[in-house]
Amino acid sequence: MADTYLRQSPLAHLHLDARAANEAADAITGVHIGERLLLGMINLRGQRSNPAFGPAVKKVVGAALPGVNKTSGKPEGVHVLGLGPDEWLIITPTGEEAGLQANLRRAVADFHAAATLTGESMTVIRLAGAHARGVLAKGCPVDIHPRVFGPGQCAQTILARADMTMHQTADDAYDIIVRRSFAEYVWTWLEDAAREYGVRVVTGLK
Repeated sequence: MADTYLRQSPLAHLHLDARAANEAADAITGVHIGERLLLGMINLRGQRSNPAFGPAVKKVVGAALPGVNKTSGKPEGVHVLGLGPDEWLIITPTGEEAGLQANLRRAVADFHAAATLTGESMTVIRLAGAHARGVLAKGCPVDIHPRVFGPGQCAQTILARADMTMHQTADDAYDIIVRRSFAEYVWTWLEDAAREYGVRVVTGLK
């Protein structure tokens, strides 16, 4: 039962696959929206002030621990988001989170640290396109103008009163990480906010 729940999209009842398949191929849209399914997530807490902590984590994860509101990692691999001075969110490809968590726990066993699986409670909505920034600006208090917020940055903030973590992955692309219980609300709000620019539902996002 738990495995079935973990593998079910919180947006499944919105029939996104069917909507994406029925989109006109030549439709002009300023915003693309889709769900990144089944990503693994690990919340890591530890004392960055300990000079041995960062190297121990990097040896396992393959990416350095970034500063607050910064990210590190590879586009098709593990990403590390700096949520606070001593807190990070590690995002993994599908199915890799449990093994990585086990290795992390062994690596930080001698530190005051914790590595906790959190992916089962979250989902990721990808918002992309020329007007993605404009859509987010309607409901997010963070200044996301390119001069202060760009690719490789992240922030814990709110979107239309829903808590989220926002990760800008490219010039016109953002990952919005939200709790499963808020997923439908956030999706619906984003679609409505993007309607003036033209919005397309996309699927198959990794």
